[in-house]
Amino acid sequence: MTFSWAVQIFSGISVVQDSSIDYVTRVLRAPGEASAAAWNALLAHAGFSPFMRHEYLGALHASGSATADQGWDPHFVTLWRGDELVAACPLYLKDHSYGEYVFDWAWANAYAQHGLHYYPKALVAVPFTPVPGPRLLARDATLRVALVKEVLAFCRRKKLSSLHLLFGDESDVAACSAAGLMLRHTVQFHWINEGWKDFDAFLASLAQEKRKKIRQERRKVAEAGVTFRASQGRAIAAADWDFFYQCYERTYLEHGNAPYLTRDFFRRMAATMPENWLLFVAERDGKRIAASLIGLGEDVAYGRYWGALERVDCLHFEACYYQPLAWCIANGIQRFEGGAQGEHKMARALMPVKTTSAHWLAHPAFADAIEQFLKREGRGVDSYLEHLEARSPFREAEGGQ
Repeated sequence: MTFSWAVQIFSGISVVQDSSIDYVTRVLRAPGEASAAAWNALLAHAGFSPFMRHEYLGALHASGSATADQGWDPHFVTLWRGDELVAACPLYLKDHSYGEYVFDWAWANAYAQHGLHYYPKALVAVPFTPVPGPRLLARDATLRVALVKEVLAFCRRKKLSSLHLLFGDESDVAACSAAGLMLRHTVQFHWINEGWKDFDAFLASLAQEKRKKIRQERRKVAEAGVTFRASQGRAIAAADWDFFYQCYERTYLEHGNAPYLTRDFFRRMAATMPENWLLFVAERDGKRIAASLIGLGEDVAYGRYWGALERVDCLHFEACYYQPLAWCIANGIQRFEGGAQGEHKMARALMPVKTTSAHWLAHPAFADAIEQFLKREGRGVDSYLEHLEARSPFREAEGGQ
C-alpha cells in the first residue's frame, strides 16, 4: 500500500492524512484527549478488556501512577474518519523498562556496550499490567494493520530505537506480523473452569498428591482461625479499599520498592469502574489481616494484587488462588488468569499458556541479532511448554487414578 501523508501540527496534536485509505492520524498526549465513549466503543468492537478501558488508562495518568515524569510519556496513536475514532492504541515513550513484564534489559545493555542509545523506546502496553488482551483497537483488520504502520512511522520520525507491543491478542499478533514485527513468546498460567459444581468437585479432578496438598494448605489457614469475606463492585466499602491499599503497599515496601500504583488510582477504580473488581478480605479474631484484589472481565477473572499485615502459613495461596477459584466456580466464570510467571501455580491447577509480544528495532544489525535470539528463545519456550504439560496436576496425567 502506498501512503501519502500531509502533516500538520496544531494544539499539540500531530495530524497525518493518509489519502490512500482515508483517515487522519492524531497523536494524543493524554487519554482524556479522546472521549471515553468513543474509546470504549472501539474497545468493545475489538474485544473487551477492563484494563484497556478509557477509565483505567486515564486513572493511571490522573492518579500519578504512570506519568511522563516517571518514564511513561503518553503518545496515544489514534486514527479518525471525520469525527469518528476508528483505531487507537496506548503508546508510551519509555526511558526505562520497569513495569512491563517482558524483559529487554539485556537488549538495552547490548546497545549501551556498543555506544548506542536504547532509550527512549516506544511501548504499546498497559502500564504495570501483564494481562493478555487487545492492544490495537480498530474497526477492522485493515485499520489494525494501518495503525501498526502509523506507529512505526511515528517511531521513525522520532528516531526511536525500537517499538514493543506487549501481551497482545491474536488480532494484534496478526497485524504486527503483517507489518514485519518480530514475535516473542513468554509463558503464563491460567485456570480453566471445566464446569465443576463446587470446589470439592474441582479437587476431585486433580491427581491425589495435588489434591492432598491443597487440602493441607487450606486446613492450615482455617486452623489458624482465618476466615474470608468477599465483596464485589460498589459493595466494596471505602474502608475496605483503604485496608487493601495498606496491605498492597506493605507488600511492596517489604520487598524494598515503593508500589507502582497510588491510593488515588484505586479510589478512581472504585468510582469509575467498580463492577470490574472483586475484593477478598482475610480476618482473624475480628481483625482484618490480608486482602487480595481480583479484576473481572467477561467470563474471566484476573489475579492482580495482594498484601498481608500478618504472616500465616499458606495465607497467600488461600487468598490469591483458592478463594478466587471457589468464587469462579460458584459464579460460572470460565477462566482465571494468575498473572505473570510463577511455575508454582501449576500445583494449583493453573496451566501454562503462551503469550506473545511483538518487536521492531531500527538498527539493522541489532534487529538481525535479536531475530536470531528470538528464534532460539522461541524453541526454548516450546520445549518448556512441553515439559510443563507433561507435569499436569490433573488425574489423567497419573493414568486416571
